[in-house]
Order: sequence, then structure tokens, then C-alpha cells
Amino acid sequence: MVSPDTRPTDAEPDARRVEGPLTLAIDIGGSRLKASVLDAIGCMVAPRARLATPDPASPAAVVPVLVQLAGQLPAYDRVSVGFPGVVREGVILTAPNLGTAAWAEFDLAGALRIALGKDVRIVNDADMQGLAAIEGRGLEMVVTLGTGCGTALYRDGCLMPHLELGQHPIVDNLTYDMYIGDRARRKLGSATWNRRVAHAIDVLRSLVNFDRLHIGGGNAKRLTLDLPTDARIVDNTAGILGGIALWQR
Repeated sequence: MVSPDTRPTDAEPDARRVEGPLTLAIDIGGSRLKASVLDAIGCMVAPRARLATPDPASPAAVVPVLVQLAGQLPAYDRVSVGFPGVVREGVILTAPNLGTAAWAEFDLAGALRIALGKDVRIVNDADMQGLAAIEGRGLEMVVTLGTGCGTALYRDGCLMPHLELGQHPIVDNLTYDMYIGDRARRKLGSATWNRRVAHAIDVLRSLVNFDRLHIGGGNAKRLTLDLPTDARIVDNTAGILGGIALWQR
């Protein structure tokens, strides 16, 4: 478990050289693909590289762009990937914000292992972000606000089974993705979107009874509501920094 609060930012990659394997950490999003290389203790050794997510975002379109992204970064020994959907043993089951039908049963770990020539581990993107954000005590929840709404749960620092709460209804027939995803923000405006996020936090508190809530993702910076004392915004670099933890389990 690493903390983005103590890691270098994009503007100041860590200049130290640490012995041990280097990890290419990739964060796959609905609008952006981001990556950096982490040293053996989880510090970025280069600023994040970014490329737009292809549209349509099929596996055949996304994998070559991930290879291109990796080519912009220093050499690495292994690969960690955060993917926006359900992943089992490196195989994608759902990808609601990339096109589930195209990704269902796609062996992304296998495809990247062939394309990059390195061992690959993949988890849900909210799960990976949380591995860098959590404090390791009690029941902690991570919510990522981006194209959709991602969630992850941890008990005393241990990742719990992934639940796609973003696909669960919150109001009438609206899922969390529909209710507080980026499309809703753009359509309704910042004030209404912030009120919806505040309501979602209340609902999740009743559902999960978390001790601590960590809010990340690209739209976290757009929050203007007064957060409750048990919630905080985490830096979006956590989506990259959590990649080191996949090799520590």
C-alpha cells in the first residue's frame, strides 16, 4: 500500500535510483489512457504519459495505443493495469464505459503479455487507485468520479471482492454511472451534479457503513460541496501509484 500524499507528482518524478524491478502502471479510462513507470518502492520515475482513449474503444483499438503509450516511457520489467470493469484472472468480463459487448471474455492480460513482452497483472481501476489511497485501518471505501462511477472496498488494508456498484440503481432507474457520471455533469451543470454526488455519498454511507471514504478520478477536482469529515479527495496519480501493490500481494 502506498500513499499519493508522499509520492512525487507528475512535475517532480523521483530522481532516486532504487534497486529492484520497475513497474509499468497503466490506468485505462473512458476518455484517457495514462501510464508511468514506478520504482521498487512505488515512486514514479517519469511523468505520466497520456493518450486519448480510442473511440470506439474496442480491444483491437485500445491495445495498440497502450503499446504506444508504453513506448513513451522508460524501460520496465513488469506491467500493472487498472481497467474500468470487472476483471477475473486478467480476462475482462464487463467494460460498461468502453463497450461491454466488445470486451466480454477478452484476455487483456494475455494480449498485453504478447504485445509488451512482460508479465501483466490487471485489476479494476478503482481497486488499483484505492491501493494507493487507503490508510489501512477499518472499512474504507473508494469512489472514482470519471466517465462513470467506480467503487472499491477494503477491510484493514485488504482488498475485498469487487462490486460493480456503478451499475446499481440509485434513483429510479438511474445507475450511479448515469446519476453522477461525466455525461450527467455535462448535461446538468456543476451545482446539480455536486448535489447528486452529496446524495450518493449519503446512500453509500447507509449501504456500506464505511469508516473512511476516499474520492478520486478526473472529476473529483470539480467537487465544490463540503465533504463530511470522514471523506477526502485523493490525487488522481493514485490510479497509477496503486500499480505497485499488485506485485506485493
